[in-house]
Amino acid sequence: MASLGLGRFFTPVARAGERAAKLAGDRKYNVVILGDTHYDREPADYYHAEYVQTNPERDRVHRAEFIRNGEMWRDRSPRLLKRAVELVDGDTRMAFQMGDLIQGDCGNLETHRRMLDDTMGVIKGAFGSLPLVTVVGNHDVRGTEGADEVYRAYMSAQMSRELGKEIAKTTFDFAIGDDAYIVIDFNTPDDDTIEALLKETEGCRHTFIIVHGPVFPYDSKTCRWILHGKEDEARRHFRAEFARRNAIVLCGHVHRTELLDWRGDGGRITQMTMNSVWKKPELAQYDVISTGAASYGTLRQKNKKLPDESALFDEYRPGIRAYSVSRAAGSYKLNVSDRRVTVDFYGGDSEKLTHRFILR
Repeated sequence: MASLGLGRFFTPVARAGERAAKLAGDRKYNVVILGDTHYDREPADYYHAEYVQTNPERDRVHRAEFIRNGEMWRDRSPRLLKRAVELVDGDTRMAFQMGDLIQGDCGNLETHRRMLDDTMGVIKGAFGSLPLVTVVGNHDVRGTEGADEVYRAYMSAQMSRELGKEIAKTTFDFAIGDDAYIVIDFNTPDDDTIEALLKETEGCRHTFIIVHGPVFPYDSKTCRWILHGKEDEARRHFRAEFARRNAIVLCGHVHRTELLDWRGDGGRITQMTMNSVWKKPELAQYDVISTGAASYGTLRQKNKKLPDESALFDEYRPGIRAYSVSRAAGSYKLNVSDRRVTVDFYGGDSEKLTHRFILR
């Protein structure tokens, strides 16, 4: 932490016993959330000296990301993290991180584990005794054969400590009061476990799905990078199961701040996408680049080199009741009660509320 200038900012926010005692019966509470963080540091060879990518274009893109991340974590990301910690108050029960915790691309399994450990030292260290839950992203298991096994071993132990119960998989659940939180590994979906967790949590007040890649396609070149994106039967099955539960999906991946509210399959799904990759100073501003059901899928269409996926967007568009997209990055506060569910967005390290999203 000291090497990044973070140490002077943070102190533990609460005693673990006080937090644990509050989780059982909460009707009103909040959760502080970070989107993708892509933790990294300068110089680039600190974590990436042994990384090898044989595809020239991918190598160029990845090495540009290393430079981006190092510059971002030199100043802006520590400021964003500091602001997120300042959102913690007496009603805060947990902190979440939406996957792509690290950049990955280490080229060495021991370095990959060290990167995970360093990152948790910074981010978990910032939140102190407040439980921190993270979901696996694609970068968290990328860049080295066996990185997925390193992540699962490391993070299963970490999540077990955070939640006070055994977590053996990257798909798991926990509760805050009467609300169910189901964390899903979208890289390798464990359908049997997802089905079991949905069954076990029947009757909860709210169902929250935490997943790095989304349930609804993003209007981007990676529109198929969703839960069961290329498996239409499984994709529609779980969409229907989530709709039956009127689920709220919390996700990341695309480096945008998005809200999509959809009705269909006999129910409702609200998807909130969060982003903490503050790669440019101007992304602290909440500027909407696409809004309304009619615009869904039109950003992708501007790139004529991409395959036509209009049928995929057409499948979802009629059910959209609210939709907005921004490239903004920052931190978020999920507010949950009997009356409503909202997300407060703080762009960059803004002291003032930037935008409030009404989820329910």
